[in-house]
Amino acid sequence: MDTLANLKAFVASAEAGSFSGAARQLGIVPSVVSKRIDQLEWRIKAPLFIRTTRKLTLTDVGDRYLRTVRDAIRQVDDALSGMARASGGLEGHIRVKVPTTLGVLYLSEILNGFLRSQPMISMDIVLADRSVNPVEEGFDIAIGARPELYGHVQDRPLCLLKRRVCASPAYLQRRGMPLHPGELVDHECLVFTTSGTRWEFESPQGPVGIEVRAKLQTNDGAAICQAVIAGDGIAVMGDYLVDEALRSGQLMEILQPFNIPALWLKALVPSNRIELPRVRMLLDWLERHLQPITPWEQVALRQHPAHTASTAP
Repeated sequence: MDTLANLKAFVASAEAGSFSGAARQLGIVPSVVSKRIDQLEWRIKAPLFIRTTRKLTLTDVGDRYLRTVRDAIRQVDDALSGMARASGGLEGHIRVKVPTTLGVLYLSEILNGFLRSQPMISMDIVLADRSVNPVEEGFDIAIGARPELYGHVQDRPLCLLKRRVCASPAYLQRRGMPLHPGELVDHECLVFTTSGTRWEFESPQGPVGIEVRAKLQTNDGAAICQAVIAGDGIAVMGDYLVDEALRSGQLMEILQPFNIPALWLKALVPSNRIELPRVRMLLDWLERHLQPITPWEQVALRQHPAHTASTAP
């Protein structure tokens, strides 16, 4: 019985909530995952999951030992990585959390490029639009732009995320052009869930904060962008989402005298993971591909070099 493989099947099943999801993560078939869980439960003489037709739920035993098992797997991976370094290679497993829309549009390609460059490295990429404590949730790197700080976690800035307030020409023709953030209370606003309904602006007279009414609230940035283009309301969105729509005229930037502060996209790394060679190398790789020009800015330069040059500061 391969105890390590069984333990990995347990962790993957707990994180995915199903054997099929764990199988996709591990690159095997669900029946193999189920068999490995059965072997592990037989070994410990206790059930780890309550099985229903819809999902898996951890038992008290499973919930109590999930973090311990995850840490044990990491220690084994670290030992194997150290042995590989001694032989001149780099190997091991990296678990990364990335924002959903930014991950789909740009970060997945960057991470896949890293995997191609390091054939002995494996990676688990989790898409999530929420703040994550990488220590508690077992991530080597959690990428996000929220300002939260966590104990025993170091952050490494990756790039600036510039933001704009946008609406479609059709919406503005129907509802009128707001000239001050205070006028947004009379408009239909589309809200990114983790950013919340309080929008903060900067002006020559100082900061301006406004509580907007959310006609739509979602954690999917792409869905918000599509709704704004369709004329459903006003939203604050990152450049990586709206640049092309602004250039094509599908969207208009509004309230330009009142800047929305940019956010820093950061990598949050547990302090006890940041010195691992594979983690350091991935951080360097991310930094190299996001600075000094982000991938979405590079797309703009390739597609519209004259326009970008004429608007550069």
